[in-house]
Amino acid sequence: MDSAPELNMTPQETVDALDRYIIGQTDAKKAVAVALRNRWRRLQLDEDLKDEILPKNIIMIGATGIGKTEIARRISRLVNAPFVKVEASKFTEVGYVGRDVESMIRDLTDYSVNMVRQEQMERKQEAAKEMVEERLLDLLLPPLESEKDASEEKASTNPTREKFRKKLHSGVLDERMVELDVSERPSGAVMEFMPVSMNDNMDMNIRDMLSNMMPKQSKRRRVNIEDARKILQQEEVSKLIDMDEVIREALTRVEQSGIVFLDEIDKVASRRSHSHGPDVSREGVQRDLLPIVEGSTVNTKHGPVQTDHILFIAAGAFHLTKPSDMIPELQGRFPIRVELQSLSKDDFVKILTEPKNALIVQYTALMKTEGVELEFTKKAIDTIAEIACQINEDSENIGARRLHTVMEQLLEEVSFTAPDLNGQKISVTPEYIQSRLSNLLKNQ
Repeated sequence: MDSAPELNMTPQETVDALDRYIIGQTDAKKAVAVALRNRWRRLQLDEDLKDEILPKNIIMIGATGIGKTEIARRISRLVNAPFVKVEASKFTEVGYVGRDVESMIRDLTDYSVNMVRQEQMERKQEAAKEMVEERLLDLLLPPLESEKDASEEKASTNPTREKFRKKLHSGVLDERMVELDVSERPSGAVMEFMPVSMNDNMDMNIRDMLSNMMPKQSKRRRVNIEDARKILQQEEVSKLIDMDEVIREALTRVEQSGIVFLDEIDKVASRRSHSHGPDVSREGVQRDLLPIVEGSTVNTKHGPVQTDHILFIAAGAFHLTKPSDMIPELQGRFPIRVELQSLSKDDFVKILTEPKNALIVQYTALMKTEGVELEFTKKAIDTIAEIACQINEDSENIGARRLHTVMEQLLEEVSFTAPDLNGQKISVTPEYIQSRLSNLLKNQ
């Protein structure tokens, strides 16, 4: 497998990278950092031992909005790995209408194929540019019938063609209009007559098969050279991509470095004293999850995928249940348990200011696009954090997501009138906050 260069990051480097975006939760960061490092370690081993070492799946326990999803999402970006987030509560037991558990592996495979294809497209851009240039010259100087069989070498020595080539390079012809045939996907109208089956994978495969059987359509369009270049670039890059190679690489990445984030795993756990009604269905979903997490083969439209070395990170609040309420076999497949800590006022202050994507940075940058300068005083930031904490205590605790609610309410009027405030500076102070958030505080 062509490993991403970041795959050999040390655990400390991974934690440091996560610290740039996520405040606190050191134990959870360390757990995923070690899991990633163990993947790199496994790939250094001999083949016979490599297959014997399975990933140590993780359960993150904690309320909403404290960083569970963000940690999983960030590590997938760090190692350039196929990643999919699914909600366990959306799955239904085999035999019932709904999404079956294998759909998460199919989604992961689709993501991987798109990822590898995009990488291939970026690598082929330069090679495609030369072919695009020749096609543009053909559009500007259509060859005569007698010249169509002429060699490329003869065409390249045509003085008129070379003059136009120089004009293309200089951008002089960017607004010149040309006509070209653009490929279009067959209309999806016929797909509406397909009945929906109980198996979403079967529906997907049938749609793909029918789509491939239908003849490709093309439409004559009149566009300028600049737009034509983009259209032709896309077409030529697609021609250079070997989809068989893309799929082979994508399947390898899924099997060796894929990450599945199973959110709301607590929703499919059931208390031992209950063994009827919905609890039976929840246990059925757990039993369906078990073979995939243990390691099995899932058929996808791109080919079979072995799940033995996919890393599963489960997460849940576990307010009404606890991890031990899951069936013992599934518990055993998640040997690492990490309890995430609730966020304090000090954490909220850090979330507002310290991460690379801090909320204060985001809102300041957004207003700057309108020519408005936003300035937050230190006391104002403390006040925002204190209000968010207070609302979480008085109503439902949604963690750091509460900061988004507070910030949106605080800056609603500024965001609305920003186009008329060009060149102005707005200072956000505790007094300004109290005036803007008085209604929000009354409603809690």
